[in-house]
Amino acid sequence: MADLQNDMSATPEVGEVGETGETGETGETGETGETGETGETGETGETGEIGGLPDDPFPAGPYDDGTRTRDEALERAHALLAEHPVADGYSGLPWTLRRLGRYDLEQAGTAIDTDLPRLREGHVGVLFWSLHQPEGPARGRAVAATLEQLDLARSVVDAHPEGLRLAVTAGQVIDARNCGRAAVVLGPAQASALDDSLAVLRALHTLGLRVLTLTGTAWAGEAGLTRFGDEVVREMNRLGVLADLSGACDVTVSRAAAVSRSPVVCTRSGARALRPHPANLSDALLAELGEAKGLCMVPLTAEQTGPTVQDVAGHLDHVRAVAGPDCVGLSGTYDSGAAHPHDLADASRYPHLIAELLRRGWSETELSLLTWGNVQRVLRSADFTAKAAQLRRRPSMASITELDG
Repeated sequence: MADLQNDMSATPEVGEVGETGETGETGETGETGETGETGETGETGETGEIGGLPDDPFPAGPYDDGTRTRDEALERAHALLAEHPVADGYSGLPWTLRRLGRYDLEQAGTAIDTDLPRLREGHVGVLFWSLHQPEGPARGRAVAATLEQLDLARSVVDAHPEGLRLAVTAGQVIDARNCGRAAVVLGPAQASALDDSLAVLRALHTLGLRVLTLTGTAWAGEAGLTRFGDEVVREMNRLGVLADLSGACDVTVSRAAAVSRSPVVCTRSGARALRPHPANLSDALLAELGEAKGLCMVPLTAEQTGPTVQDVAGHLDHVRAVAGPDCVGLSGTYDSGAAHPHDLADASRYPHLIAELLRRGWSETELSLLTWGNVQRVLRSADFTAKAAQLRRRPSMASITELDG
């Protein structure tokens, strides 16, 4: 394959946060020291305490007056991520590659934020590939535009069999990780891609779609979910398609969380109490999400969470406190056109964020849930709910005209 185009500018970086420890060779974790035995993450996705970090040389908690260095935190972060890799809730790579036209993800370059060397250095184990169209499809082309992105995404995965693997179940995500590949989950796509048809939803699911954003339609708009919107959520549950509520109005978030029998997710939402962005969630919604065992995946972007790695960590602290450690995840939001903090400029920089959280006192169990365990729980739950629903419910033939008049 041809090399990446190098004449395109990289995603902008914002903010300076001072000097940080540099990572070593990409994709290698051995230099960080032996990690000993860990709780195994099998198909059940259970996580345990990470053992064997010799004598716990860097116990969780704030730094003291300088006797412990950033390099020590970064070493521990690499060791932890080697056992519990990152599940990234939102990547705009398919749209970016469509604009580039030519790509080779085995080659590092400046035109994109995400390539295989960076994924390995950042210990990324699974990515949700957005099928959104940032510039907006022409009227009447939402379905075709989504099909084109699905086709491109599958082609990119097929072209990189040594680095990527398509996954449609939690078990396949685990299998990809065990084979040394990054798993690709297709979605979120925009709700407009359904063209108000449950049959189109089923067809997209057959092609691999696993996440759908419930915004921007007559049945999922500013007034919340209509009767047809409720039926869409139920059919998504039956199929195993996750409901993404980032950017949805508050009433839609509450209603979808109440209707859905599998966990709902917000693939790119921070804390509105810290930064008043439309896609961020209020504390009341975060509490509801926690009670529903949903998942808030905090974006690593300057606009939503702030211009420094400390700002992003502050949002993670807040979501953990309000929704609980079982309901917080990560969303790189790379290759989406968004600006990122200096220390989080691309997909290789996750260890720097984990090092900051270690300094703030996050336990290894909490970090293993943040990076990997919570996404696995949501995916397993969606699979289980779908299997159960298919035994008692036939495919819905309801139409928007029938239910919403």
